[in-house]
Amino acid sequence: MDLLPAVLTLTALLALTVGVGLLLRWREGRPRHHVAHEVVDPSRLGADGLGEQATLLQFSTEMCARCPHVHRMLAEIADRHDGVRHLDVDLTHRPDIAQHFHVLQTPTTLILDRNGAIQSRIGGVPTRDVLDLELVRLAEDAAGRSRTEEKADA
Repeated sequence: MDLLPAVLTLTALLALTVGVGLLLRWREGRPRHHVAHEVVDPSRLGADGLGEQATLLQFSTEMCARCPHVHRMLAEIADRHDGVRHLDVDLTHRPDIAQHFHVLQTPTTLILDRNGAIQSRIGGVPTRDVLDLELVRLAEDAAGRSRTEEKADA
């Protein structure tokens, strides 16, 4: 094999790897809004219920170094917002849940509405501002839906 094609191939692979890495880094911590709105059954996760307004569902593992920090942050945010609950599911011994929710990294946070429908998904460590904005957006959406329902009933 000639040296030039080998160097060009390695350079292309390196560029592709760096590009994919930068894309994944850029997406980490950013919310992705769900269209399908799958409804989460809290009993399947070992929880007794959801929050009255929203639920911050965290997926973590025993070996995750960033998960304890995210756990504390999500618990604090849930305490600050009325009707918001934080649930933490350890996926270490629950690969079925990881597969069902397509969790490829921990921590992964799902923001659920009052009915348990997935509204947003955040892979990696979310920021407080992003979580606060998502909870405000969710509350505004719920208020808008209830106003629309009231007009339809009138």
